[in-house]
Amino acid sequence: VSILQQRRRKEDHLADHRATHNFAKYVSQFIQGYMVGIPLKTVYPDDKIDEQLKDINRDNDADAHNSDLVLDLSIYGRAFELLYRNKRDENKFTLLSPLETFVIYDTTVEAEPIAAVRYYSNKFKDDEMTVVLYTDKQQITYIVKESASLELRLDKAKPHYFGGVPVIEYSNNRFRQGDYEDVLSLIDLYDAAQSDLANYSTDINDAMLKIVGNVDMDLEGAKEMRDANILFLQTELDGDGKSGKADADYIYKKYDVAGTEAYKNRIKSDIHLFTNTPDLDDENFSGTQSGEAMKYKLFGLEQKRSIKERLFKQSLRERYRLLNNILSTASEGGFDVNDIVITFTPNLPKSIKDEIEMFNKLGGQLSEETMLSILSFVENPQEELDRIEKETAKGSVYEFPKGDEVDE
Repeated sequence: VSILQQRRRKEDHLADHRATHNFAKYVSQFIQGYMVGIPLKTVYPDDKIDEQLKDINRDNDADAHNSDLVLDLSIYGRAFELLYRNKRDENKFTLLSPLETFVIYDTTVEAEPIAAVRYYSNKFKDDEMTVVLYTDKQQITYIVKESASLELRLDKAKPHYFGGVPVIEYSNNRFRQGDYEDVLSLIDLYDAAQSDLANYSTDINDAMLKIVGNVDMDLEGAKEMRDANILFLQTELDGDGKSGKADADYIYKKYDVAGTEAYKNRIKSDIHLFTNTPDLDDENFSGTQSGEAMKYKLFGLEQKRSIKERLFKQSLRERYRLLNNILSTASEGGFDVNDIVITFTPNLPKSIKDEIEMFNKLGGQLSEETMLSILSFVENPQEELDRIEKETAKGSVYEFPKGDEVDE
């Protein structure tokens, strides 16, 4: 049971804070940014087809779409996308919820998809659910009533021409497991430890007052003095006529600060260890780090990334295979899916200055296009070269001062 769903304190008068820490969000967003913070590239050797693929990706905002797929993979261990052709005869792909979608595979060793199902509730009819079945040829819509009866909507059965099941499943790993699923119990332990600290801090303010001695004071008088933040203890005389001794302090549980902080740090360290994500609060991450040094610190995450990328590429090629099928059917072109080059670039901090200095020491040379590609504000190096060529012909190219040259 989650810490949010149970009362942790047995006594009703004690504080019962339930602090939560979103390690899961940190893990998923870190991996998402690391994998596709720099958008993946799809390149085709034929310029005409390459431009056609780029147009399809731009129309679908593929960079954002791929990023959402990676996030779903990290959270749910799987992600789904639907391919369809809209009313403007554009080939589109969109994200489907893993909570409302599943794919059915055959029993062969190749595990080929034979159908996919998407189901969702009707927002205006609580007793009704829509079920959409996708086969390799048709999209068929059913209505499921509260009585579990299945009603086929004949007006919603229509063919598609993708030449395969148009719902593609992406897997995070062989076990379709999310990136933080293994550490859910550790996150609960950290939440519990932090909640106990919050409860301790609150309970100190309401600690029990202890008065020791034979004091001439009634309960009501003690309450009034405590509320006034003043405590005046007047002792009674003993049998010898001497004044008795009195003392007052508060009773509260002693808190082992060092031990508790070490316990929380150990849990936090284990969460990062078993999710292969770095703890950016770690002193080892302070200061300026080179790209090579960061690679060693991210070695575990690199291994996870390589697995995720291989599986992602498999599903990505299935996307373009289905797109090729419908393009061929519509006589809008065609291409060989195996010729598409898919490149992931890890979003690592790096020093371009160090790389350039090392390259110059080795006596290397760079083309103008490569030099322009280094600049973050130049989106398309080839287009920039074309502009330079046109402006050179007109004699209107501006050259920045070199070295110590300064305009007077």
